[in-house]
Amino acid sequence: MSDSSNSWEKLKEFTDARIALGRTGGSLKTAELLSFRKDHALAKDAVWTALDFPLLQRALEKLNLPHLMLNSEAQDRETYIKRPDLGRKLSRESIATITNSNYAPADISILIADGLSANAISIHAINFLEEFLPLITRFSQAPICLVSQARVAISDQIGELFSSKLSIILIGERPGLSSPYSMGIYLTYNPKAGNTDEKRNCISNIRTGGLPYAYAAEKLAFLCSEALRLKLSGVLLKDTFDHHLLKNESGKN
Repeated sequence: MSDSSNSWEKLKEFTDARIALGRTGGSLKTAELLSFRKDHALAKDAVWTALDFPLLQRALEKLNLPHLMLNSEAQDRETYIKRPDLGRKLSRESIATITNSNYAPADISILIADGLSANAISIHAINFLEEFLPLITRFSQAPICLVSQARVAISDQIGELFSSKLSIILIGERPGLSSPYSMGIYLTYNPKAGNTDEKRNCISNIRTGGLPYAYAAEKLAFLCSEALRLKLSGVLLKDTFDHHLLKNESGKN
């Protein structure tokens, strides 16, 4: 084996990316081709799999967390895939559910949505909340909203209906060939219908082999504090969390 081949093999240890695949003649090795087909199938399944909302509801009940079940205007998965605009809007019934809930305005609204990978939410959402919620007890919270067939922007409408200062959505990310079960989180200050993406902060790649729950929870809690303190989010809210961590660690030494 050449030195060049050895270099690629060594790099392969540090990434899930498809490198150092090898070849047989002009074709991929059979093992690599089968691996690609398996990962492609997992990504497709992630998009079409339905989220088990009753299971999530039971988990929230065990944690004594009040919650509401909501739906977007996309009534089924096929509509959700073909009409992203409908996934950004609440159904009339869900709007009425919030309007009639009579909850007081809160600092933070938290949403859990299926997005493009329901399995990511099934695996990660509750585990993440168990790390995150103890970090934000000083802030008031609206009931957690479980939202079916939802896109990120639906968090603006929900946050506005609850009159929340900050809206957070946990959502299944678009699956990749090496990460079909990755969860993303989006944070928006002053949520309201019509907000655009530059007003949001994102924490991505929360999964086994990606961002750990504890780190993601601390990062989100920091961003929440900063957003509420500065009254802004998105491109105007600079993510200085890692610098903040380093400063704290150096202060301990």
